[in-house]
Amino acid sequence: MAQFAVIGLGRFGSAASIELTKMGHSVLGVDNDSKVINRYADEISRAVIADVTEKAALEELGLDNYDNVLVAIGDDIQASLVCVVHLKSLGITSIWVKAISHAQHLILSKLGVQRIIHPEEEMGIRVSQMLSYPMVNDYISLGNGDFVVEITASDRLEDATIGEVVHSKNGAVKVLLIKRRTQSFVHPEDNFALQPKDIVILFGPLQALRTIAPKLI
Repeated sequence: MAQFAVIGLGRFGSAASIELTKMGHSVLGVDNDSKVINRYADEISRAVIADVTEKAALEELGLDNYDNVLVAIGDDIQASLVCVVHLKSLGITSIWVKAISHAQHLILSKLGVQRIIHPEEEMGIRVSQMLSYPMVNDYISLGNGDFVVEITASDRLEDATIGEVVHSKNGAVKVLLIKRRTQSFVHPEDNFALQPKDIVILFGPLQALRTIAPKLI
Protein backbone atom coordinates (compact mmCIF):
# COMPACT_ATOMS: atom_id res chain seq x y z
CA MET A 1 0.00 0.00 0.00
CA ALA A 2 1.38 3.37 -1.03
CA GLN A 3 0.71 6.79 0.48
CA PHE A 4 -0.53 9.64 -1.71
CA ALA A 5 -1.33 13.27 -0.99
CA VAL A 6 -3.83 15.03 -3.28
CA ILE A 7 -3.91 18.82 -3.07
CA GLY A 8 -7.16 20.23 -4.41
CA LEU A 9 -10.35 18.18 -4.15
CA GLY A 10 -12.28 19.45 -7.14
CA ARG A 11 -13.78 16.97 -9.59
CA PHE A 12 -10.39 15.74 -10.79
CA GLY A 13 -8.66 15.65 -7.42
CA SER A 14 -11.59 14.05 -5.58
CA ALA A 15 -12.02 11.39 -8.27
CA ALA A 16 -8.31 10.54 -8.10
CA SER A 17 -8.40 10.44 -4.28
CA ILE A 18 -11.44 8.17 -4.09
CA GLU A 19 -10.11 5.80 -6.75
CA LEU A 20 -6.72 5.52 -5.03
CA THR A 21 -8.52 4.78 -1.76
CA LYS A 22 -10.60 2.06 -3.44
CA MET A 23 -7.33 0.54 -4.68
CA GLY A 24 -6.21 0.16 -1.08
CA HIS A 25 -3.83 3.10 -0.82
CA SER A 26 -3.63 5.64 1.99
CA VAL A 27 -4.73 9.06 0.72
CA LEU A 28 -4.40 12.49 2.28
CA GLY A 29 -6.79 14.97 0.68
CA VAL A 30 -6.07 18.68 1.09
CA ASP A 31 -8.32 21.63 0.24
CA ASN A 32 -8.92 25.15 1.54
CA ASP A 33 -12.71 24.75 1.53
CA SER A 34 -14.20 23.19 4.68
CA LYS A 35 -17.35 22.14 2.81
CA VAL A 36 -15.27 20.16 0.34
CA ILE A 37 -13.29 18.53 3.13
CA ASN A 38 -16.50 17.54 4.93
CA ARG A 39 -17.89 16.11 1.70
CA TYR A 40 -15.00 13.69 1.18
CA ALA A 41 -13.86 13.09 4.78
CA ASP A 42 -15.52 9.66 4.95
CA GLU A 43 -14.39 8.54 1.49
CA ILE A 44 -10.61 8.90 1.83
CA SER A 45 -8.09 8.08 4.55
CA ARG A 46 -7.62 11.63 5.80
CA ALA A 47 -8.94 15.03 4.73
CA VAL A 48 -7.36 18.29 5.88
CA ILE A 49 -8.15 21.98 5.47
CA ALA A 50 -5.04 23.96 4.54
CA ASP A 51 -3.94 27.02 2.59
CA VAL A 52 -1.33 25.42 0.35
CA THR A 53 0.00 28.80 -0.76
CA GLU A 54 1.53 29.01 2.72
CA LYS A 55 4.80 27.09 3.04
CA ALA A 56 4.30 26.56 6.77
CA ALA A 57 0.92 24.90 6.16
CA LEU A 58 2.49 22.48 3.68
CA GLU A 59 5.37 21.77 6.01
CA GLU A 60 2.96 20.76 8.79
CA LEU A 61 1.40 18.14 6.52
CA GLY A 62 4.60 16.07 6.46
CA LEU A 63 4.39 15.50 2.73
CA ASP A 64 7.94 14.15 2.58
CA ASN A 65 6.50 10.94 4.05
CA TYR A 66 4.27 10.37 1.01
CA ASP A 67 5.18 8.40 -2.12
CA ASN A 68 3.65 10.98 -4.47
CA VAL A 69 2.01 14.39 -4.21
CA LEU A 70 -0.65 15.26 -6.78
CA VAL A 71 -1.36 18.98 -7.12
CA ALA A 72 -4.86 18.99 -8.58
CA ILE A 73 -5.80 22.63 -8.00
CA GLY A 74 -8.33 23.73 -10.61
CA ASP A 75 -8.60 27.20 -12.14
CA ASP A 76 -6.34 29.04 -9.69
CA ILE A 77 -3.09 28.79 -11.63
CA GLN A 78 -1.25 31.12 -9.26
CA ALA A 79 -2.14 28.98 -6.23
CA SER A 80 -1.02 25.86 -8.09
CA LEU A 81 2.33 27.36 -9.06
CA VAL A 82 2.99 28.79 -5.60
CA CYS A 83 2.16 25.41 -4.07
CA VAL A 84 4.62 23.68 -6.40
CA VAL A 85 7.37 26.18 -5.57
CA HIS A 86 6.85 25.52 -1.86
CA LEU A 87 6.82 21.75 -2.38
CA LYS A 88 10.09 21.99 -4.27
CA SER A 89 11.64 24.14 -1.53
CA LEU A 90 10.60 21.49 1.01
CA GLY A 91 12.50 18.86 -0.92
CA ILE A 92 9.45 17.04 -2.31
CA THR A 93 10.60 15.44 -5.55
CA SER A 94 7.76 13.15 -6.65
CA ILE A 95 5.20 15.74 -7.73
CA TRP A 96 2.41 15.33 -10.28
CA VAL A 97 0.60 18.51 -11.32
CA LYS A 98 -2.64 19.19 -13.16
CA ALA A 99 -2.19 21.93 -15.76
CA ILE A 100 -4.99 23.81 -17.52
CA SER A 101 -2.95 25.77 -20.05
CA HIS A 102 0.23 25.47 -22.08
CA ALA A 103 1.63 28.55 -20.32
CA GLN A 104 1.20 26.80 -16.98
CA HIS A 105 2.79 23.68 -18.47
CA LEU A 106 5.80 25.72 -19.58
CA ILE A 107 6.28 27.26 -16.13
CA LEU A 108 5.90 23.87 -14.43
CA SER A 109 8.51 22.44 -16.76
CA LYS A 110 10.90 25.27 -15.84
CA LEU A 111 10.25 24.43 -12.18
CA GLY A 112 11.43 20.90 -12.86
CA VAL A 113 8.06 19.13 -12.67
CA GLN A 114 8.27 16.03 -14.84
CA ARG A 115 4.71 14.71 -14.42
CA ILE A 116 2.34 17.32 -15.85
CA ILE A 117 -1.24 16.25 -16.53
CA HIS A 118 -3.75 17.83 -18.92
CA PRO A 119 -6.93 15.87 -18.01
CA GLU A 120 -9.36 17.48 -20.44
CA GLU A 121 -6.90 17.49 -23.35
CA GLU A 122 -5.74 13.93 -22.71
CA MET A 123 -9.31 12.66 -22.37
CA GLY A 124 -10.29 14.47 -25.56
CA ILE A 125 -7.48 12.76 -27.45
CA ARG A 126 -8.41 9.41 -25.89
CA VAL A 127 -12.08 9.75 -26.81
CA SER A 128 -11.26 10.78 -30.39
CA GLN A 129 -9.01 7.73 -30.75
CA MET A 130 -11.76 5.45 -29.41
CA LEU A 131 -14.35 7.01 -31.71
CA SER A 132 -12.05 6.67 -34.70
CA TYR A 133 -11.11 3.06 -33.85
CA PRO A 134 -14.12 1.53 -32.03
CA MET A 135 -12.57 -1.95 -32.20
CA VAL A 136 -9.96 -0.84 -29.67
CA ASN A 137 -11.07 -1.48 -26.07
CA ASP A 138 -8.18 0.42 -24.53
CA TYR A 139 -4.72 1.70 -25.37
CA ILE A 140 -1.57 3.09 -23.79
CA SER A 141 0.87 5.44 -25.51
CA LEU A 142 4.47 4.55 -24.75
CA GLY A 143 5.90 7.59 -26.55
CA ASN A 144 7.86 7.78 -29.79
CA GLY A 145 4.78 6.65 -31.72
CA ASP A 146 4.54 3.24 -30.02
CA PHE A 147 1.31 1.99 -28.47
CA VAL A 148 -0.06 -0.99 -26.60
CA VAL A 149 -3.69 -1.70 -27.60
CA GLU A 150 -6.35 -4.12 -26.40
CA ILE A 151 -8.78 -5.59 -28.94
CA THR A 152 -11.50 -8.24 -28.59
CA ALA A 153 -11.42 -10.87 -31.35
CA SER A 154 -14.70 -11.20 -33.25
CA ASP A 155 -16.72 -14.39 -33.85
CA ARG A 156 -15.57 -14.64 -37.45
CA LEU A 157 -11.97 -15.23 -36.34
CA GLU A 158 -12.62 -18.65 -34.79
CA ASP A 159 -9.62 -20.91 -35.53
CA ALA A 160 -7.79 -18.17 -37.45
CA THR A 161 -4.14 -18.08 -36.41
CA ILE A 162 -2.10 -15.20 -35.09
CA GLY A 163 0.12 -15.42 -38.15
CA GLU A 164 -2.88 -15.09 -40.48
CA VAL A 165 -4.41 -12.11 -38.74
CA VAL A 166 -1.56 -10.20 -37.13
CA HIS A 167 0.95 -9.86 -39.91
CA SER A 168 2.71 -6.58 -40.55
CA LYS A 169 5.65 -5.46 -42.61
CA ASN A 170 8.95 -6.25 -40.88
CA GLY A 171 7.02 -7.74 -37.97
CA ALA A 172 6.37 -4.26 -36.59
CA VAL A 173 3.32 -5.41 -34.60
CA LYS A 174 3.90 -7.87 -31.76
CA VAL A 175 1.29 -9.91 -29.90
CA LEU A 176 2.18 -9.54 -26.25
CA LEU A 177 -0.64 -11.51 -24.69
CA ILE A 178 -3.88 -13.37 -25.37
CA LYS A 179 -6.43 -13.41 -22.55
CA ARG A 180 -9.03 -16.18 -22.79
CA ARG A 181 -11.42 -16.22 -19.85
CA THR A 182 -9.21 -17.33 -16.92
CA GLN A 183 -6.19 -18.21 -19.10
CA SER A 184 -3.35 -16.01 -20.34
CA PHE A 185 -0.98 -16.85 -23.19
CA VAL A 186 2.18 -14.74 -23.24
CA HIS A 187 3.92 -14.08 -26.60
CA PRO A 188 1.84 -16.69 -28.52
CA GLU A 189 3.39 -18.28 -31.61
CA ASP A 190 2.12 -17.55 -35.12
CA ASN A 191 0.24 -20.89 -35.20
CA PHE A 192 -1.79 -19.99 -32.08
CA ALA A 193 -5.51 -20.35 -32.99
CA LEU A 194 -7.79 -17.52 -31.92
CA GLN A 195 -11.24 -17.96 -30.43
CA PRO A 196 -14.12 -15.49 -30.38
CA LYS A 197 -13.95 -13.03 -27.47
CA ASP A 198 -10.20 -13.54 -26.99
CA ILE A 199 -8.61 -10.35 -25.68
CA VAL A 200 -5.59 -9.58 -27.86
CA ILE A 201 -2.88 -7.24 -26.52
CA LEU A 202 -0.76 -5.78 -29.33
CA PHE A 203 2.36 -3.61 -29.35
CA GLY A 204 3.70 -1.57 -32.23
CA PRO A 205 3.84 1.78 -34.04
CA LEU A 206 0.52 3.54 -34.51
CA GLN A 207 0.39 3.29 -38.30
CA ALA A 208 1.01 -0.47 -38.27
CA LEU A 209 -1.60 -0.98 -35.54
CA ARG A 210 -4.13 0.98 -37.58
CA THR A 211 -3.68 -1.57 -40.36
CA ILE A 212 -3.89 -4.64 -38.11
CA ALA A 213 -6.74 -3.67 -35.73
CA PRO A 214 -9.61 -3.89 -38.29
CA LYS A 215 -8.59 -7.47 -39.13
CA LEU A 216 -9.52 -8.58 -35.62
CA ILE A 217 -13.16 -7.50 -35.82
